[in-house]
Amino acid sequence: MCGIVGYIGHREAYPIIINGLKRLEYRGYDSAGLVLSTGTDFELVKTKGKVSDLEDKSANLDKTPHLGIGHTRWATHGVPNDVNSHPHMSNNGRLVLVHNGIIENYEAIKQLLIEKGYVFHSDTDTEVLVNFIQLFQEEQNLNLTDAVRLALNEVVGAYAIAVLDKEQSNTIVVGRLGSPLAIGIGENEFFVASDASPFIEFTKDAVYLEDGDMATITLDKEVDVRTIKNNETVSLDIQELQLNIEAIEKSGYEHFMLKEINEQPRSIRDTMRGRLLVDEGVIKMAGIWDHHEKFLNAKRIIIVACGTSYHAGLVAEYMIEDFARIPVEVEYASEFRYRNPIINKHDVVIAISQSGETADTLAALKLAKEAGAFIFGINNVVGSSIARITDAGAYTHAGPEIGVASTKAFTAQLTVLALIALKLGKHNGELSTEKFNLLTRELERIPELVQQILDNCEGVIDQIADKYKDNRNAIYLGRGYNYPSALEGALKLKEISYIHAEGYPAAEMKHGPIALLDENMPVIVIATKKGYYEKVVSNIQEIKSRSAKVIAIVNEGDEQVTAMADDFVVIPETAEEFSPILTAIPLQLLSYWIAVKLGKNVDQPRNLAKSVTVE
Repeated sequence: MCGIVGYIGHREAYPIIINGLKRLEYRGYDSAGLVLSTGTDFELVKTKGKVSDLEDKSANLDKTPHLGIGHTRWATHGVPNDVNSHPHMSNNGRLVLVHNGIIENYEAIKQLLIEKGYVFHSDTDTEVLVNFIQLFQEEQNLNLTDAVRLALNEVVGAYAIAVLDKEQSNTIVVGRLGSPLAIGIGENEFFVASDASPFIEFTKDAVYLEDGDMATITLDKEVDVRTIKNNETVSLDIQELQLNIEAIEKSGYEHFMLKEINEQPRSIRDTMRGRLLVDEGVIKMAGIWDHHEKFLNAKRIIIVACGTSYHAGLVAEYMIEDFARIPVEVEYASEFRYRNPIINKHDVVIAISQSGETADTLAALKLAKEAGAFIFGINNVVGSSIARITDAGAYTHAGPEIGVASTKAFTAQLTVLALIALKLGKHNGELSTEKFNLLTRELERIPELVQQILDNCEGVIDQIADKYKDNRNAIYLGRGYNYPSALEGALKLKEISYIHAEGYPAAEMKHGPIALLDENMPVIVIATKKGYYEKVVSNIQEIKSRSAKVIAIVNEGDEQVTAMADDFVVIPETAEEFSPILTAIPLQLLSYWIAVKLGKNVDQPRNLAKSVTVE
């Protein structure tokens, strides 16, 4: 959600900012802008639309300056238009600012500024903030750093900001609270970005600001990091980036989403590598082993997540209760803290997030930590906020996921959660050695089985997509472990095709949704052999008797469901517990091909953001 890029150094800033903004397009946005500092003046360009529109509008810009900041905006305050786009300039023309997040008390600050004669041109909270900084600078005769710090101490909300001052032409001031911000450190040059992808080809050294920190970045000086609240110096924690440039390029695929679907054999294998040691009968996970008493003595495990990660959590509930016999509750992180939840020191709270920056999930974790619970994070981004706030955790090793609709991150999350459930079950004695060994051998086969699906099913799914692309509604059904898969399949179709779809437990169909069935309603049914197969067959019979179309996901050798279905996709058989990983693949491909055939923007669907850093 929104993206910031900044540069100061010996190179021309414009191409770095433009290319950096393109790297951040996956986050979701509706407008873009940039400003370059000539040393005596600002050159500012912004527009509703894509970064390509910003490039067109920048045709006559002087592109030689070596200092600048840019932004992709996802509208919160004010509709997407040229005026509301960032950057925003102060009334005196001295300051310019880009901002991710929300200033919750902006109305009160705006009224104060209006009473002092300030004029506003946009509907944004960001324009209020840049003028608030001007107020401190002018009334107290402060430099940029001190004015920003004092202004931020009066602000309520979440933010990541970058600010330029016309009279300090070799400096960028940045700060963060709840929204991520990284500083890349090169040879006599510095980069600023919402994540490391915009500067990965220039430097491997980065500093991730902690919540409540700000930094003054000045050429020929070390980055000065301080706390916003107390102005206390913070020592630099320079990290070496593990990201590589190939991971964030399409590599010949038409879309990032298709690339990431096809990367799943590797991403699942990478997530298991070094952890699943089948021949030794061992699962090595330091985050669990170092704190195994916390897990084994837990009265319950609470999983908090949003969207796709929530669906992964639902599968984990089945696995952990099945393998380890520990009670599990799965909560929407966005609702968790608002219902005054009961949390105690004997609870373990697991947060699942692809980005590690999801605002609702972070807020839920902070609440759990304050209540004394042990908090454990599962995410895909090293150095992310969730990784830093948790007591322990596990990375998924899926690699960068650029497509907004999550694919490989989902199956990597399921893989990590399966490893955790198996390890807990083995250590508390609920899972026999024989069953443990059987399941770990089956889990080890999953990447190979995923590859089989990718090799064998895409052509069939392409044809099915062509047949059903014009339907405006769909129902997804699954039972047991594959009920969450039905939810996830429906979500994927909604996200990238804009087709209304709902997922249900198959047995719930007769409790309401069956009223929707007619010849225009396709029903996607997960009908794998293990897990209530005969019950699902009965559900399909009910669907067919109402003239609805059935698209079935079946196992090899299935005869009963394939004879009943209008269309079907055959996938390999595996243990029921791991079947959601396999059933996810054809559901992802179905959504992808329908979206492509409808001409939708697959990687950047409307209104959606990859990293939701505000509530």
